[in-house]
Amino acid sequence: MEKKGKQGVAVQQHPSPLVGRQGEVEDVAEALRTTGQATGHATGQASGHATGHTSGRATGAEARTLLVTGGAGTGKTAVVEQARQLVVQEGVKVLRLDWESGEGPADGTAALTDAVCGVLAKVHDGRLPARVAAVRRVQARAAGPGGEVALLSTLGEVLADAAREVPFALILDNAERMPARTASALGLLLRTFRPAGVPVVMAGRPMSPGHVAGAQLPAAADRVLGLPPLSSADVGELVERRLGRPVQPDLVTAVLASLGPLAGSPAAVLSVLASLEERGGLLELDGQVCLTVPEGGLRLRADAAELGRLCWPDASPDAGTVGAAAVLAGLVGQAEVRLEDLHRVKSPDGPLQAAGRTVDTLVEDRVVTVGQDGRIAFAVPALAAALRTLPARDEVRSLHATITKLVTDRLGATAAGTRRPRLAGHVAAAGAMIDDGLAVPLLLAAAGSSVRFNQDWAVRSYHSVLRRLPPHDPRTPGVLHESAGLSLRHSDHIGVLALGEPLLARLDVDRGDRRDRDGLEWVTRAWALSALHEHRSPYDGAADPRYRAALQRVPAAEVLAAVGGRYGIGPSVPMASRPGSAAPEPGSDTGSGSGFGFGSGSGSGPVPSPAEVRLLAAAVGSGAEFERARRGVPGDLGEAALDRLRNAAAYGDLAGALEAVLGERYVVAGESTAVRYHSMVRDYLTGDWDSALSCARRIETRGRSGRTAGVGQLPRALAAEIQLMRGELGRAREWLDLIPDSVGHPLVARARLGVRYWSGQVDKALAGKASADEALEAARHDVRRARGSGLLAGLDRVLLRMLSITVRGDSPEATRRTLAELEALYEETASPMTYEAVLVARGMVHGDADSALAAYRLVQRRVDLPLSVDCCQCLTDVGDDPQPWLDEATRSGHVLGMGRPVRSLLGAAARRRNVSIPRRRAARAGLSDREVRLIGMVSDGSTNRQIAARLACSEKTVEQRLSRLFQRTGCRSRVELAAAWLDGSLARQGLVPGH
Repeated sequence: MEKKGKQGVAVQQHPSPLVGRQGEVEDVAEALRTTGQATGHATGQASGHATGHTSGRATGAEARTLLVTGGAGTGKTAVVEQARQLVVQEGVKVLRLDWESGEGPADGTAALTDAVCGVLAKVHDGRLPARVAAVRRVQARAAGPGGEVALLSTLGEVLADAAREVPFALILDNAERMPARTASALGLLLRTFRPAGVPVVMAGRPMSPGHVAGAQLPAAADRVLGLPPLSSADVGELVERRLGRPVQPDLVTAVLASLGPLAGSPAAVLSVLASLEERGGLLELDGQVCLTVPEGGLRLRADAAELGRLCWPDASPDAGTVGAAAVLAGLVGQAEVRLEDLHRVKSPDGPLQAAGRTVDTLVEDRVVTVGQDGRIAFAVPALAAALRTLPARDEVRSLHATITKLVTDRLGATAAGTRRPRLAGHVAAAGAMIDDGLAVPLLLAAAGSSVRFNQDWAVRSYHSVLRRLPPHDPRTPGVLHESAGLSLRHSDHIGVLALGEPLLARLDVDRGDRRDRDGLEWVTRAWALSALHEHRSPYDGAADPRYRAALQRVPAAEVLAAVGGRYGIGPSVPMASRPGSAAPEPGSDTGSGSGFGFGSGSGSGPVPSPAEVRLLAAAVGSGAEFERARRGVPGDLGEAALDRLRNAAAYGDLAGALEAVLGERYVVAGESTAVRYHSMVRDYLTGDWDSALSCARRIETRGRSGRTAGVGQLPRALAAEIQLMRGELGRAREWLDLIPDSVGHPLVARARLGVRYWSGQVDKALAGKASADEALEAARHDVRRARGSGLLAGLDRVLLRMLSITVRGDSPEATRRTLAELEALYEETASPMTYEAVLVARGMVHGDADSALAAYRLVQRRVDLPLSVDCCQCLTDVGDDPQPWLDEATRSGHVLGMGRPVRSLLGAAARRRNVSIPRRRAARAGLSDREVRLIGMVSDGSTNRQIAARLACSEKTVEQRLSRLFQRTGCRSRVELAAAWLDGSLARQGLVPGH
């Protein structure tokens, strides 16, 4: 795109590689281009007096003085440097005005004179000696009255004279660091004796009014160009450019949240990304870069100099200030700290008073904030996280202990915990510096007091108590029970799993009276339920064997844990249960000698009864087994709930199954792996596949973050299935490669069959009957293995895919055999989903349009968009009027983003019925967001390889998309497409949304 200057010269506008700064770069470049342009000041009229040389150039746009300003890390230097590179490529000469940073005898006008002579030395026109001599001659007389003014006037004249011979522009960086006297001299020079034809661009932080440069330099500028913070969208683009690949949106959200007021600072964003890379906190998954550390764990690079430069707005702090800030960060990171905590004693020299003075200083520096309730917090969470990596642990613990003892000495432990429950955090952080005799009553009182308004505090207090109570203490069972009940009530399964060690220790000792034994059994069952929610099976080979041994002592918990294998969580183990003690469900308030009642307040709803556990397990098996288990559950669940249960079981959706069985007793909430997978299954069935894949990535990264959550094999399989249907075989294989061969769930078998078959179809060396036969034989092995493990739910979809392959491969015998196996499966399971598969199969094999139509109606009622596409494809083949079914299949396929596997089937059906596949949209419809983004990258000069990396696709795909864009826009090349985008032609044609 070209832009006409005031003299009619065509100036090429170049896209800036800086994110969100293209306009600012162009503004600076425009200022630098005005070299040799007279300003009309007296300097221009009198220029040549000092050197005896006169010369003139045509004048047009005046040379300007521009001040680029912005906070630390906003990209001032980068903007100026990018603009410099642009104009240098156009032939403009740009020189730097260097200055000495230290105050001394050579500062002020003398330092500015040396800097100007340095600039003159870079102008090679043969007149350097004359100009320098003129400057030094006036400088030698500058000691007298008016001498400094005369010197500044001479500096302006010689610079103007040099610019007439060799036009140039001046740039000056870090203006806020310039010594006061030097800044004053420069400001006077630019205001009063501005050199004609010399544009000047300065860059620096906003300066306070008291700063000399803060008053002089902005006043000398014709324009002050402030760099605003980057928008959230710009930050996302910056992150993608820095990492070179598309990123999961959660990563950008976490970066923004961690930076607070620095969220729009490019340098701060890059610092967080560098810290993540150093710690291995990033993972490329499914074509996107994902975050593998907790969102609250993001931090800036732990470099004191960088932290000071980025986070202290006015000036970098000294080492002592950074160290004090590190202590404060450690203090507020472990417990809630308020101003009153730091001002309870009158001694001016104590450690708390020192911390208080640190707070005052950091608040003044806008590094720390104090809320209306007096709570102290860091304005930038990533700064606090970085400071906590600096060594200050012992000092921090001592402060926690001091804050606690100041209150307990006055109120006593129990009263302090009741009236100041936030002290529990200080007790936990102080560790051994507070003895158990003081800590335990305070923590118990704090838990009881905070349970009504802050459950997180209560749970943390209980956990702290359990780290101090010995296993044989009579209070331990009650604390375990209350903590587990409170965590389950709020879907905090990580909190329940944190009880594992104290629970094991208590189970190893005498379990006390019946009340305690019942309570411990319930806690063990709750622990088993939470382990399943986080996809951690005690029967995994890597699991701690102590948990398996503990479960054997609690049969009801052992059976519950074994259900995991039926839902793809760990290996499949026998479900035979031994009759254990019939633990009463907590809910009848019978009291407790330990002082902790197991009443309704402790919450037992989410923990299924043994009968409900048997129903959950039977949902994946035969119809007879399911019917027996159903009759054993008190009350009538209703057919709708039972259907939801079996549908959830087919996908290994534990949360969905529990919701169907427990009803209002179970709430699908929280962030557990099971709940996230439930959302993924729902999104898969309803057609929101992008959201489903996002869930899969979140589950995967959460399982790899080193936290309690485990990895999910079925989320991996479902993600592979989605990518397979989208034609992304490489990514589908990547997901499947993460699943161990020992996992034999039907959902895994279904995805493996699809990837094996379609990989053979894509690879011409393997294409044909041999590759299909190999895929089918492997699938039959997987079916036999699933049957051997009692996993019948979901096998219908494996068999239906096998049947589709045999029909396409014209294998009548294999088709009959597979159909017979599918019908036998329905006879065995009597599952509604299996019945749907049988109806579709009959339509495919026998051309039975009525069966296919019945299947379509059932699938529509259940909401299963992927299977609905299969039904429509079948009805395209066998229905009386194929066009409506082909149209619907095509529309649904576009919604899902289905790729070659589905498109090839629909195309073959269309050819057989001699109908046409509908176009996706009218030729003149507006460009999609993806197309607009592609055009933007082409306009920025990105190559196909770079575009492919950012869009997470192949270069061939980029070429195909560009070809379609050329057809839609009428452009014949990338250059024409970029020009049409930049000059607004595409917007005028109505192709750009919102224009």
